[in-house]
Order: sequence, then structure tokens, then C-alpha cells
Amino acid sequence: MPDNIKKPFYIGAIDEGTSSTRFLIFDVIKRKVITSHQIEIKQKYPQEGWVEQDPMEILTAVYECINKVIEKLKELNIDSSDIKAVGVTNQRETTIMWDKKTGEPLHNAIVWLDMRTTTTMDEVLDSVPNKTRNKNYLKPLCGLPLSPYFSALKIRWLIDNVPKIKQSVDAGTCLFGTIDTWIIYNLSNKKLHITDVSNASRTMLMNIETLKWDPVLLKFFKIPQTILPDIKSSSEVYGHIEQPNCLAGIPISGCVGDQQGALLGQLCLKPGQAKATYGTGCFLLYNTGSNKVDSTHGLITTVAYKFGKNPAVYALEGSVAVAGAALGWLRDNMQMMSNISQTQELAERVKNSGDVYFVPAFSGLYAPYWQQDARGVICGITEDTQQYHIIRAALEAVCFQTRDILDAMVKDSGTKLSTLLVDGGMTINDLLMQLQADLTGINVVRPYMVESTALGAAILAGVGAGLIDISDVEPSQMTKFSPQINEDEKDLRYSKWKMAVERSMKWDLSSSLEG
Repeated sequence: MPDNIKKPFYIGAIDEGTSSTRFLIFDVIKRKVITSHQIEIKQKYPQEGWVEQDPMEILTAVYECINKVIEKLKELNIDSSDIKAVGVTNQRETTIMWDKKTGEPLHNAIVWLDMRTTTTMDEVLDSVPNKTRNKNYLKPLCGLPLSPYFSALKIRWLIDNVPKIKQSVDAGTCLFGTIDTWIIYNLSNKKLHITDVSNASRTMLMNIETLKWDPVLLKFFKIPQTILPDIKSSSEVYGHIEQPNCLAGIPISGCVGDQQGALLGQLCLKPGQAKATYGTGCFLLYNTGSNKVDSTHGLITTVAYKFGKNPAVYALEGSVAVAGAALGWLRDNMQMMSNISQTQELAERVKNSGDVYFVPAFSGLYAPYWQQDARGVICGITEDTQQYHIIRAALEAVCFQTRDILDAMVKDSGTKLSTLLVDGGMTINDLLMQLQADLTGINVVRPYMVESTALGAAILAGVGAGLIDISDVEPSQMTKFSPQINEDEKDLRYSKWKMAVERSMKWDLSSSLEG
């Protein structure tokens, strides 16, 4: 640590997720949260399969969280001048377009799990050479299969379907950004229009090797480069905060997509280390180091992070669209519980799932299936089935989907994992963690401090501002869950899960990507 930085000093992290916005203050070296504030962000559903958020609501929530945290620091007798850097981490792929003259959004943000671009996807597939409709046509360039999930199709839809966006693009005043770009643009009082390599790698527009916007990809999607932010590393001083005033002058020196941030926060710094983050969805990342591994088993290649001028670190990723969201569905739509915190207690009222299998493919299946036409099914219901069996089956669904991805990672990497590091809001559920160990057959390790995503952003900010070295950060204390069922039972239950997945396929033929 540089001699000119006297203890104590703190690093802030803005964590803007799908369901909430938070600002946290860390003693990064000790992996300790000093204080934080969180505000829920509303999701809007204009049509079935459409998911939007208000960019101004997100921004207002960021400012309010910051102001509340500064008030809490005063109560702890900590001065805001002790905050030496700020990092940003964010829900990825979510797309915002705004006018640089006014700074006003031109449309609601289209959230990562929005499925409106399925029609656009069909049109794009028709433009693949030789009419092959190959979803992996662009994968050698960007590491990603063609999917409504990523930002490029959302941008294309907005340009094609929102007249004022098309007008702004034609006038040269339109700017695009994922959530990180939108937040940093406003924190810097409109001076910084940037993103980092981890977020850019989720757009389908960045070349996965050169780490630059790719002219072939831009031409394919008919997107002008003039609307795109500058691509930076994940850890460097981009500029300084100008608003809100309580943080004015503090460097913004870290930026990373939320799942990559969690990989870093878990200190998965070596090739072969993997983590799973359980939230609205579930996301598994497997560090492959400077080696860009091309998946042949349904995973995607992504940039994990990049420290300044050092080479980029890559990862294999598998995404589960619906994890915690399935519990929200059971609460809101099925009214099986009044609060998600009841999940463990209710699921433990039965000894097992009663041979019930729940595939929560509400808007299709992501990795390793990539089937947009799949829809949710609950299989194995008998006259003895109770709500508790279905709640438990929802927890097991998260675990089975995680195993799907872990198996693909083993096939791609040739290395069997012995340990899975976990984080995210759902990991407070001990039953879920034990089920995860049982149904994958590997040890599941949960850190005592589960704010891995925000910690990753804070680490990047600290390194980027020259405050710390990554080696300064203390390892986390852990709770370990070991498998408690035998291999035969594990594999039998997994085979029945695969049968249920088969039954979920091709329900929404209008969404089929098979043509």
C-alpha cells in the first residue's frame, strides 16, 4: 500500500442491479462493509415478455443512496473525505439510449431479460450468409450466440421502433449505454461517455480479442459507432464525480458488470476457479485467465475484467434466466408465501420435493440450451402434492440449472471442479446451499461477507486509483456445504430434471429460433 495513504480510508461502490440500487462503503482490505443504503427499482411490463425500467428512477435512486450513506457515515463519525475512490457495478445488457444535448432518456431502459427482440432476432438470422440461420455465426468475433439477451438486438429494436430515437441517431445526438455508462455519464456531469471491457463484451458489438468495437459486427447489426461509448479497462481513473456534491472530486476508478464483479470479489483470480451468483437469475463464471476458451457446449465467452494496461482476463459463463424470480412468481402469482424469506421454512416442511420437478422457463431457457421457445412446466404432480413440494422444487430447479452449466464448463475446460464459490441474496438460504451441494456432488462454499459483486467493484476502484494492490485484500471466511446424498440418487434426480426440461421445449412456437 502506498505510504502517502493513511488509514483509515474507504472505497465506495454503486451496485445497480435488476431489482435494486445500492451504495456501499467498504474497508476493502478487511472485506468489511462500513455502511450501505438500498432502494428498490420498479420493473415495468408493457406487454408479455417486455421488461423495462425508468432510467431517471435509477439515477434518482443512485443519488438518494449516496446521500443516505453520507448521512450514515456522519453518524459513525466518518468524514466523506475518507472515501478515496468509487467503483460502479451493474446489471448487464440492459440498454439505455438518450440525447446528449438534453441528457434525457429517449425511451425506458430495456432490461436484460426482455424478450421483445425475438422478431428482430428472426430478421437478423435471415441475414446470415447462405441462409444457414446459424445462431453462432458471430461467436468467433464476439464470443456470444445470437440471442435477444444481448444489447445489440435491443439497440436495433429501439432504432427501428422508436421514431425519436431514429431521429436522434440521424441527427448525431443519440448516445447508447448500458447501466454503467448511464450512471458514470451523469456522475461526471455528462463529461464521460464510457464503458469497460466486461460490459462491452455483453453487447455483441465488441471484438472479444481486440477489445474494440468491431466494424463487421456494427455493419451486421446496422448500428453506427457514433452512439457507442469509449471502451476502457475495468480499473483506471476515468474521471471524477461532479454530482452529487457530497462526493464531488472523488475519482471514478472501477467499472465492471455485476457477475464479473462477483468473480473478482470472490478472489477467483486463477484459471479454473468458478463462482455462482444467485439473484433474480443465476450466473456462473469460470476463470480461464488470458486464454479465450471457445465453448462447444452452450456457454459463452466473456471478458471477466482488465486491470489497467494488463492483459484482459477471460471467463466462460452460463446464465440461468430464472432463479430468485421463480420464488417471486410463487409469492406474487401463486400466493404460496407472503415473503420470500419464508422459502426455507416452508420447503423444510416436507422431506423432499415429492418427485415434483419445476422448470421455470418463463421466457425461454438460457445456457446451455438457448431455447427461446421453452416455457415453464411443473411435472410429477400427484394428489399428494402440496405447495411445499412445489416451493422445494423451485429451489431444486436453481440447483439443477446450475448443474447443467457446471457440466458444460467441465466439458469445455476438461477440468472437474471440486468447489463452487457462491454469493448473492439467495445464498442466505441454507437449504438451497445444501441442495446445491447434493445435486452437483461438489462442495459449495459461501463467504461470511456475501456482498461479492459490490466488493469486486470496490477492489477495482482501489487498484485503479493506486490505493491498494489486489494481494492486499484478505481472503474471506467461509461456510462449507458438502454433498450428503449418494451418486446414484443424485444422477437419478438429474435424469428426471432433464426429462422435465424436454417437456418445456417448443411451447411457444412463435418464439422459436429454429425457423
